[in-house]
Amino acid sequence: MSSQQTPAPDTAEAVAPAGPRPRRLTYAAVLAALEGTALLAGGLWVLVLGLTGAPDDRQQAVTLGITLAVLALLPLLAARGLLLRRGWSRGPAVITQVMALPVAYNLLRADSMAIPVGIVLAVVAVAALVLLVNGETTRALGIKGPGRAE
Repeated sequence: MSSQQTPAPDTAEAVAPAGPRPRRLTYAAVLAALEGTALLAGGLWVLVLGLTGAPDDRQQAVTLGITLAVLALLPLLAARGLLLRRGWSRGPAVITQVMALPVAYNLLRADSMAIPVGIVLAVVAVAALVLLVNGETTRALGIKGPGRAE
């Protein structure tokens, strides 16, 4: 190695900037984890009802249950990444929130008990988006904007 080359930093140092994890990042991770847990619980519930109950279309119920359970992986992995201060985790977390907004809108338009669920989902999605795009969160994840690479 020449005197002008520097050794590659350890993976832990390159991934997580020094200092304590900001509360905003922790709150965003908790919200993502709650969404993932809710998706997983809903998916398992629909799957069990599809297998044991008498749905109109058993195949559709089972498919929906499996789909929801698999979709739960995105926010759960994002939440883990946010807690570990991994820069890649903000993308899946933001995608989850953006996907939740149209779902919340459709729930709000329903004429049933789905309206309170839509309100809660909309509030959680907007709050998580605000936390995820916050400058403090961006710095804690080590994300640099365009033209700011070092």
